[in-house]
Formats: sequence, structure tokens, C-alpha cells
Amino acid sequence: MATIDGDRLLRDLYAVREIGKYRFGVHRPTFSPQDIEARHWLAARLADAGLDASIDGIGNVYGRDPGSGRKLLTGSHLETQNHAGWLDGVMGIIYGLELARSLGKGIDVAAWCDEEGHFGSFIGSRSACGILTEQEIDTCANRESGVSLRDALRQAGFSGRPRQMIDPGRYCGYLEAHIEQGADLEDHHLRLGIVTAIVGSRRFKIAFKGQQNHAGTTRMAVRKDAGVALVKLAAGIEARFPAVAGPRTVWTVGDIRLDPGAASIVPGGAELVFQFRDTDPGILDALEATLNELIAEAACGPCEVAVTYRSATDPAAMDPGFQSALAAAAQRHAPELHQAMPSGAGHDAQIISRILPSAMLFVPSIGGISHHYTENTRDEDIVLGCHVFADAAEAILAQA
Repeated sequence: MATIDGDRLLRDLYAVREIGKYRFGVHRPTFSPQDIEARHWLAARLADAGLDASIDGIGNVYGRDPGSGRKLLTGSHLETQNHAGWLDGVMGIIYGLELARSLGKGIDVAAWCDEEGHFGSFIGSRSACGILTEQEIDTCANRESGVSLRDALRQAGFSGRPRQMIDPGRYCGYLEAHIEQGADLEDHHLRLGIVTAIVGSRRFKIAFKGQQNHAGTTRMAVRKDAGVALVKLAAGIEARFPAVAGPRTVWTVGDIRLDPGAASIVPGGAELVFQFRDTDPGILDALEATLNELIAEAACGPCEVAVTYRSATDPAAMDPGFQSALAAAAQRHAPELHQAMPSGAGHDAQIISRILPSAMLFVPSIGGISHHYTENTRDEDIVLGCHVFADAAEAILAQA
């Protein structure tokens, strides 16, 4: 049975936390100076563990076991949301590093670039799977600054390097560990979650065009208020979605903007960013059909409405055999303190699962907090998770 060094695991996690530390958490957005420093820090740690370390042309960091035989790929992401948590992503990478040290062979480690979507959608793992085109890279830009992905790669020193692809023949599968980012485990007094499936999501940017005018002199009967049209759509979503949603469906209006956004001006433009998530493709289709109905109804009002952007990620089922290996390891280390559960958040595992059998392990998030600098997990739960992860990895490799 694999024996991991819990103290070493925690030292590494606390060390990388210092790179971009912000209050209790970390601010390490993709290709920021802190993110680039963290990628080089990780490459050095992977090399120290005896792996062949490299950073490729999209910013993915790899540590490959130089020995013979089939490998198990592990990974997650290094970058964070802005002013966010210290474990989201990086914990799974350090688990892989610790496995490589403890098992001594058979483990490859990857840090996929930009899972958090600062420049695009899963650009690192999609690149590794061969489903990110050069044309798409040309269109990607930072969601806040507008800096192009090409320029960011050039400034990071990664431009011109080849993008490395996963060789499915090298691997028996992929394992990823992550904090839960919710409170289900904590609410049920459990310590481990074995992921059954990862949600798919549909995302939309919806724009309204009305008539900008004076707020004091424009009669209500003749207004073309884009802000009101936006609010009516948001209210319609809240009223109609529950009828077609599943028990775990979630939806969010995450950003609203009014143009020009002044107290004494009727807004002539308005825009919202909207998303919904579920593990059932049929439910996702029903929700999108309902949204399309609401948009068509909004178009009958005084303002024009258009969907200016839409994207989708597909739900992904995790490999049943790998789930069983994780569950067996969890039962050995924490009897009856684990459960099977879907992931309400997206992860690189849903991309990698397209070409490799994949699975995920969750450890609890205190208070269910994530994407905020107060995110935290107890040290003992972090260490327990790594023990279970290592045992499952060893069992999977033994059957490869």
C-alpha cells in the first residue's frame, strides 16, 4: 500500500500558497507574474521528484515518469480566480507530485493552463487533447484586460514552444483531486466524495438595445428602457426555469451592465451574462429551449434583444472502475465517511475524459466556500484525501 508523506504534502501546498498570497487566499490569475512564477516553481519540484519536467506552448506544466510501462496521469490547475482560494486546483497537482514521490514510478503530473477561464474555456486541457485549434487561440483574450492570448504567451516566455498532446497509448487513465467547492460533504458529516459525473454548462451573453433618453422628461409610455427589458428577462428565468429544472440544476445571472449607467438617463443598452448547469443533457436542452422562448417574448417588447455570445460544455460521466477504486480506498481509510456525488463545478477531468478513462476525488470545503479568499479545508482532510488518492492510483496501476 502506498505511503504518502503528509507533512511534505502540506509543506508544498503552503509554499505555493505564498506565490500570489492575498489575505487568507491567493490572487494568481492566468499568466500573471505570480502564475508564471508558480509554473516554474512546479516544474522545479517535478524535476526534483525525478520526473522529466517541461512547460509547453500553451503554458501546461508536465512532469513525466522516465521509466517504462503504462502510466496514470494526474493533474489540475495552478491559476486562481481573482482574490480567491488557496486550494482550488493546486491541491490536485500537489497530490500528483506526492504520488510520484511515494509510488516511485507510474505517475505523470500535469498542471493544465487556464481552467479558470481568464482567456478561454479549458484552453490547457483542450490543447492537450488536441481540440484547441490555432484559429481559436488567435481569438482568445483576457476577459478583463483584453490582452490577447498570443501576447500573454509571448510575455510569459512560452510562445514558440510546441503544444504537447496526450498520448492515449501511454496512459491507463486520469485521476484528479479537488476540494468540493460546496457544502454537501460537510453538511452530511462526510470526509470524501467520489465524483460520478461532472456537470455540463451553457453560457450566454444577451444584449438589449433600446433608446437612451432623459430620465425626467421621457414619458413612461414611450420609453424603450433596455434595463427594464433585462430585468424582465431575469425575472422570467426565475419564474419559468423551476418547471424544467432537475434536482441539482443551477442557474446564475453573473454580470449585468447598463449603458450608460447613470441615474438620470434611461439606459439605451443593457447586457447580462447568464449560465445554467446540470449533468443531464436532456435537462440542459429543455432549459435552453425555455430561455429561447423567453428571449423571443422579450423581442416582442419595445427593445431589441440578441444573444451575442453562447458556449457550452458537455456533461461527463466518470469511469465506473476508477470510481470503484476510489470508493474502496475511501472505505479503507474512512469507513462510511464517503459518498458518491456529482460535481456541480466544471473541471479539467471532463475534458480529459474524452480521451482517457477519468475520475475525481473530493475533500470537504469548510463552510462550502470557494472562489473567495476565505476558502479552506482542514489539513487532516487534505492528508486523508491524498492517502485515498494514492491507494486508488496504486490499484489502478496494478491492473494496467
